[in-house]
Amino acid sequence: MSSNTAAVRMRNITKTFGTTVANHDVNLDIRRGEILALLGENGSGKTTLMNMLSGIYYPDSGQIFIDGQEVSISSPREAFEYGIGMIHQHFKLVDVLTAAENIVLGLKEEGRLNLAAASERIRKICDAYGFEVNPDQKIYDMSVSQKQTVEIVKVLYRGADILILDEPTAVLTPQETDKLFAVLRNMKKDNKAIVIITHKLHEVEDISDRVAVLRRGEYVGEMITKETNAQEMTNMMVGRAVSLNIDRPEPKDVKDRIRIEGLSVKSEDGIQKLKDVSFAIRSGEILGIAGISGSGQKELLEAIAGLQPVEAGSISYVDDSGKAVEMIGKDPLAIQGLGVSLSFVPEDRLGMGLVGSMDLTDNMMLRSYRKGRSGFTDRKTPKALAQKVVEDLEVVTPGLTTPVRRLSGGNVQKVLVGREIASAPTVLLTAYAVRGLDINSSYTIYNLLNEQKKKGVAVVYVGEDLDVLLELCDRILVLCGGQVSGIVNGPGAVKEEIGLMMTKLGGGRSE
Repeated sequence: MSSNTAAVRMRNITKTFGTTVANHDVNLDIRRGEILALLGENGSGKTTLMNMLSGIYYPDSGQIFIDGQEVSISSPREAFEYGIGMIHQHFKLVDVLTAAENIVLGLKEEGRLNLAAASERIRKICDAYGFEVNPDQKIYDMSVSQKQTVEIVKVLYRGADILILDEPTAVLTPQETDKLFAVLRNMKKDNKAIVIITHKLHEVEDISDRVAVLRRGEYVGEMITKETNAQEMTNMMVGRAVSLNIDRPEPKDVKDRIRIEGLSVKSEDGIQKLKDVSFAIRSGEILGIAGISGSGQKELLEAIAGLQPVEAGSISYVDDSGKAVEMIGKDPLAIQGLGVSLSFVPEDRLGMGLVGSMDLTDNMMLRSYRKGRSGFTDRKTPKALAQKVVEDLEVVTPGLTTPVRRLSGGNVQKVLVGREIASAPTVLLTAYAVRGLDINSSYTIYNLLNEQKKKGVAVVYVGEDLDVLLELCDRILVLCGGQVSGIVNGPGAVKEEIGLMMTKLGGGRSE
């Protein structure tokens, strides 16, 4: 366990962005030989606080001490000089370079760069902690977990012994998460100080020694992990008691709403994204879709919504009378007219789902402007909808006229998902609806999806957290490399079984 002297002491740290107070008078200790979990709701200031430690932001006031010495950190390079390295949620790697080239990129070393020596040093770091990295492999040939490994090795190569990981398991399978945690435990044994920012409380219980909680930019306390539980941590984050049970109401009057047969999709550069995919989406049911990142989830939903050209196969919409209508060849507007709504929360939320420079009301109007009866658009209805989404989903915003890009990532997401659900579809396709959302907001979304299911909507939920898929979904379709690896019933499904199906074809219980 950790020594008494803190590797990092942050005292009275305050940071504001305009009128928004991101952190106020925060005190936090980070100790060597310990894994600290930093928790808080969306917009509570966790990433901002760690960005100040890693040199991306500079505090407005307060002090930072490293090993008892007061320091001023004004750039990531300076943070490295103090042994601090941060692994961000979105990796900062150059795709066309190898792992070794990325790891040494930007380093000033005497004489000519010796890649062979660098590769040897990388192998030693990997052996010491249990990483698996091929220094000569190109980044574009790597899985998400391999890229993350390169990011971690990159900061270790630069001598970091204080590591900060922001949402490190967001896109990892259970098996990849176990591997990462084994590595983090080895680092802890080597007396490194480790901070993880995460929303997954079962992982916090599994990996961390101590938990520190921020609420609305302020430090509200800490707990020894083994002396607390998920319920207590959630209550501390939110400031009140929160129920942590995901309902799974019994599906009623279930019937096929969309039938997909032999669907194949290729990307523009000819890469096979989906191959011979067949299944049904049913009304009054939540169908979960599991798969490691890039297994074809995005292409599948976009093909159904008319946003992705299809190479072969059929997608038909079945109306209440049982009549099937072919959707391939119809434009997205015609598909929307059938009642199919795509709430896709991509990594680039603002690039695809919302317009960052527009305010909340105008973003609602993007969905409804065609309903204007005259030459003028109706502004009242979208404004009322924006107000309802803000209230129902507890969106933190100065007002309805605030440009969406000024909101935190989690709040942007609430606006996007809330808008799509409000369009009252018969089929609701949601991709990564709770990615990056805190636990309280996530449960609000799960409840909304269940409400849609009870109304007879056919709900598709693409998610990364297998624990949630197992609790929320009635059936789970598993994709592996663009093919259906199997379909299992949600009740009674085993997480490890689905994890294995995500990495190899076949073996899944069928419907």
